Parts: sequence; structure tokens; C-alpha cells
Amino acid sequence: MKYRTLVMYMEIGCFVSCLCGWILVCSTLPTEYWTFSEVGSIVLTTSNYYSNLWRDCISDTTGVSDCKDYPSMLALPVFLHACRALAICAVITGFFGGVLTLVGMKCTKIGGSEVANARVTFAGGLTYLTSGFCGMITYSWWANKVITEFLDPSFRAQKFELGAAVFIGWGGSILLLSGGTVLTYFSGKEGLPSSSEKMPRRPGTYATARTKRTYMLPASSSRVTLGPPLYYEGRKSRATRVTRATTKTGQTFSRDSFV
Repeated sequence: MKYRTLVMYMEIGCFVSCLCGWILVCSTLPTEYWTFSEVGSIVLTTSNYYSNLWRDCISDTTGVSDCKDYPSMLALPVFLHACRALAICAVITGFFGGVLTLVGMKCTKIGGSEVANARVTFAGGLTYLTSGFCGMITYSWWANKVITEFLDPSFRAQKFELGAAVFIGWGGSILLLSGGTVLTYFSGKEGLPSSSEKMPRRPGTYATARTKRTYMLPASSSRVTLGPPLYYEGRKSRATRVTRATTKTGQTFSRDSFV
């Protein structure tokens, strides 16, 4: 199996994993069972209290239930505002992560070159990671608050336990993080070249030793006629006088005689 085909199947698997995780995260927002508490006043009547980011609800064994939205937005604690913002960011970033991944995947054949598609897929993987981190922070922060209040002996208000929505959110966030991590790794490996590839490489140089054979020509080579010297004549020595006398005669010699 070729590497490109393997990466294509991997992208499909990661996209399905992230899509399932995003759907699970979205499904927790309208769910009321983020926290629940059961209060039994008498044997035949039991009241169930449960709540989420937006409202408080109550139901009893007779099947009657009633929900009430939080009366004032400004009166809510900062913790609840932060959880709302993180949950909404998880949904929005997960949506855009799916769009970017669909555009950049190899099987969709949308976009330009392979490198450009890999970079788009890399951006989609980072967006999925952001969505997973936002969701994980939201559910972990909510669970930490509920568990801390439940185990605190000095907490006198009604105590709650973790609802099903928190566990569903944890599962969806794990799918987003795992799929986004694998997607980012493979697409970044292909779309973002390493620093060693960006640095220009010097071409190999080969130095040939200057030997007698280097300057020797075949026997059939042309003769070389010595011309007048091209250097400044200073104090004349015996060697220079012999050289000038030789050049004036106009004699030709083989190149091998100078080696």
C-alpha cells in the first residue's frame, strides 16, 4: 500500500472520530443532566433535581416535571459564564475544523497542490484540538466543582452528583483530541517542511591534486610559442637575460619541457 493511500485512510478515520466527538459535545448542551440529586421525603414520593448550564429542573415519581431558566444572567457566578463560553467555543471551533478538514483531505480532491491541501488539513487538525481542549476544560471544571462541594463537610446547601452529560462530554472531547492529534501530526509532516530542508545545501566540490600528469598533454598536442613577458622588469638577472634571448629567437617548444 502506498504512503499516500495510507495517509488518506488515516485522514478519513480521524475525521470520523472528530465528527463523532463534536456531535457528542453538541448533544450535551441541551441535556439537563449535568448534575442531579435525589431527595426522598417520604417513601412513596421522591424528588429529583437536575440542572445544566441554562436551567434548573425538578421531577417526582408521579411523572410531573418542571424546568426554570436562570432568572438573571448578570447574577450568575463567573464559573457558569466561563463554562458556557468554553462549551460554545468547543462547538464553533469543531464546526470550522470539520470544514477545513473536508477541504484539505486527499479523498475530497478540493483545492490546489498536495502541500496546500496538507496545510489546510493541518489547520483543521489544530482547530479540532482547540475544540477538544475547550470541551475537556469545561467538563473537568464542572466535575471538579461538583465533587468538591459534595465532599466538603462544611457545605450546607443541597449537594449534587455528576450527571450523564459530563461523561458524554468527556468521551466526545477525548475523540476530538485523539483525532486532531493524529491528523495534525501527519498533515504537518507533509505540509510543513523541516528546517533542515529549508537551509540551502552547498554543492559538493572536488579538488584535483596538481601533479605532473595534470599539466601533460598528449604527444600530438599543439606547440606553444612563447610570447614577451607580461611582468614589470626590475633588476635584470642572468635568468631573465636568458629568457629574453630565448623569446627573441622565436623558437617553439613542447609543453612537456616545462613540467
